[in-house]
Amino acid sequence: MKQNSHPKDSLTILLHVIARGKIARSPEAELVARYQKRITWPLKLTELPETGGRTPDPQTPCKTVLLDERGKAMGSEEFAAVLQKWRDTGTREARFVLGAADGHSSEQRAGADLLLAFGPATWPHLLARAMLMEQLYRATSILAGHPYHRA
Repeated sequence: MKQNSHPKDSLTILLHVIARGKIARSPEAELVARYQKRITWPLKLTELPETGGRTPDPQTPCKTVLLDERGKAMGSEEFAAVLQKWRDTGTREARFVLGAADGHSSEQRAGADLLLAFGPATWPHLLARAMLMEQLYRATSILAGHPYHRA
């Protein structure tokens, strides 16, 4: 999918959303596209087939976030603080990985820098992708001092 074109900025991280399955034409795809246009940090969306396919190797210092029901539920400001810390300590790419229907393997979970959950409920895969995009937009807005987030 499209990568937002922004000049390389030492104050941002490439936000790389990697998801299993095609989002195709759907209401969730419209939400993803809406937030994709709003996010000012460099952004890349990668879709992998439901099975097989390989996540591209990172080219820079990278952090990996798995969206996982066993993960930590974070408030938007706490999530923004994590991105800020990674940015300020030299991370150049943050990968947000949404697994297939069966989720992530225990090996993948053990190798992740952060397991993130959107609360205790189980969410449909495409809706979780849209929710992630909104939270990325909200976090980057918080860090930019934008009024989108009103805490």
